[in-house]
Amino acid sequence: MPSFDIVSEVNQVEVNNAVDQANKEVSTRFDFKGSDARVEYKEKEKALTLYADDDFKLGQVSDILTGKLTKRGVDVRSLKYGDVEKVSGNKVKRTVTVRTGVDQELAKKIVKSIKESKLKVQGSIQGDAVRVSGAKRDDLQEAIALVKKTVTDFPLQYQNFRD
Repeated sequence: MPSFDIVSEVNQVEVNNAVDQANKEVSTRFDFKGSDARVEYKEKEKALTLYADDDFKLGQVSDILTGKLTKRGVDVRSLKYGDVEKVSGNKVKRTVTVRTGVDQELAKKIVKSIKESKLKVQGSIQGDAVRVSGAKRDDLQEAIALVKKTVTDFPLQYQNFRD
């Protein structure tokens, strides 16, 4: 029976490279001279931490990082920004989570939209992925088009297409 998986993955190597490039640019820019602006990446937690002297510079660091991530092919919709926190003195930091995997709420939304579309395919949640199976390849391609239309706020990949 033909099937495919709907997943959400981020290339961790590219994120690491983008963080390195962003830190290099921040260290060489004149408007950051003498400041403690930087980006740290914890791979295990998949979390970025942005540090800066004030809110304006934090926004600048965030813009640099998103530019570098975009150039490296990382979808910035997978980033979830946390609140700005005060650190010692008047310095600020912000935690940015790199979301991977399809969370349960989104998976339920995808399966529900597939069922409501009356396509001859079935969706099932398998961990942090959604498997869609059907009798015909054309039905699966229609399901991909449907999911691309309904889910626009989160990056999804369609993998493991089998006949």
